[in-house]
Amino acid sequence: MLDAFAQLMSPILLAMTLAGVCLGIIWGALPGLSTTMAMGLLIGLSAGMSQEISICFMLGVYTGSVFGGAISAILINIPGTPDAVPTMIEGHQLAQRGEGGQALGMSIAASFVGGSVGIILLILFIPLILTFALNFKSWEMFWLAVIGIMVSGSMAAGSMPLKGWIAGWIGILIALVGLDEIHAVPRFTFGSFMLYDGVSYVAILIGLFGLSEILRTLPSKNAPTIPGEVGRTMPQLGLLMRYCPAAIRSGVLGAVIGAIPGAGANVASFLAYDIGRRRASPEEAARWGKGSYQALVCAETSNNANIGGSMLPTLALGIPGNAAAAALLAALTLKNVSVGPTIEVDHPGLIYFIYGALIIANILMYLAAFALIKPCVKLFSLPRGILMPLIIPVCVIGAYSVKLSMFDVWVMFGAGVAGWLLTVFRFPVAPIVLGVILAPLADENLRRALFVFEGKSLGFVLSQWIGTILMAAVLFVIIEGILRGLRAARAQPDAVAAS
Repeated sequence: MLDAFAQLMSPILLAMTLAGVCLGIIWGALPGLSTTMAMGLLIGLSAGMSQEISICFMLGVYTGSVFGGAISAILINIPGTPDAVPTMIEGHQLAQRGEGGQALGMSIAASFVGGSVGIILLILFIPLILTFALNFKSWEMFWLAVIGIMVSGSMAAGSMPLKGWIAGWIGILIALVGLDEIHAVPRFTFGSFMLYDGVSYVAILIGLFGLSEILRTLPSKNAPTIPGEVGRTMPQLGLLMRYCPAAIRSGVLGAVIGAIPGAGANVASFLAYDIGRRRASPEEAARWGKGSYQALVCAETSNNANIGGSMLPTLALGIPGNAAAAALLAALTLKNVSVGPTIEVDHPGLIYFIYGALIIANILMYLAAFALIKPCVKLFSLPRGILMPLIIPVCVIGAYSVKLSMFDVWVMFGAGVAGWLLTVFRFPVAPIVLGVILAPLADENLRRALFVFEGKSLGFVLSQWIGTILMAAVLFVIIEGILRGLRAARAQPDAVAAS
């Protein structure tokens, strides 16, 4: 661990981490530009960097952009990222009372505490998960990949899990294009040599999270009101100490939810916000929704703790905790880093380097956030019709830079249009990305397991107890999703009749 910190004290690594943090804060503060969009578009920039610089830069972007959404949420009542909605509810009420600076300062402090709690839990629990995960063989890894896709689809689609599962299987279908890993047989190439190398997951990711977001938000004509001065931003020490227990509770909750693949920071922030209201004193609970500092702390702590939590399944199991972690996983894959149970064996010391990079990014986020609040306010004055088209060249550069291929650019445009159409019909796009990333893992390990089980009885297959438990987990996810969908279908006619 000390060696990793000594390496991270290199001026170039510190500078790139700070650059990632600042870029993430500015990006997250701009309405409509989500954390996932930032991570997806900047993969192309990280492709030309060394492994260490790429990791520091991407973790800096991740950390900065999660907080950045609070700036626009508080000051102009537009959440920069989806997980900043509870922050918007409370923070903008405070800003209207002339306490916008204090609300921002409290958000910065809460984000720092949440990030710290998430990192501590990551460091404490990842050795236990790695020890258990080393028992995973091909059969277990296949079911683990299936669980990641199914859970992501179930969580992302809300009351319509079938749509989430369909999106995940679309991602699997895309990933199967090209030469298979074992026998090099062309699959779904339709005679095109351009498809022999498969479809670039980076181009798919940029199209789904970047271009489709532009197509979705560009027609909006709602212009936010730009604030004048934000006032004092340094939070009062008394307020910080008063809400410390709520911050730690919400941080633990955010980290735990982050460890559930597909749950995401938006689930963490809303759940912590609701639990915080239930645990608050009657006097404090009465201020919920009207400008409560405790509610603000609960929401901001949980969505930043989600960063460390999402890294837990990403690093230990190779299953991204959320869409932003999937983009980070894609960036690591570009550097030939294979995360999962054998990460310590394949890349000795890398996990400690990532711990250190997260800690430094969290500290730099706290320092940079105070300096960037006022410049971020100026950026809000950019009309959306100017801002969004400026991102299109970034999408093109990101898709082209991975393989220097115009084919990938066209794939990105196709994925963007397809992603926009899917959102119109209320299909989530995050499971597609997880499907594209996890499908090679599922495909290769299933076929390898079939070779191992050839000629064996069903009893032998079921005797692999970890795989059997994972199969039961997949069955549970399917049954729970079907029941949830049926309940939602029954509730809809009742709601129509009542109206």
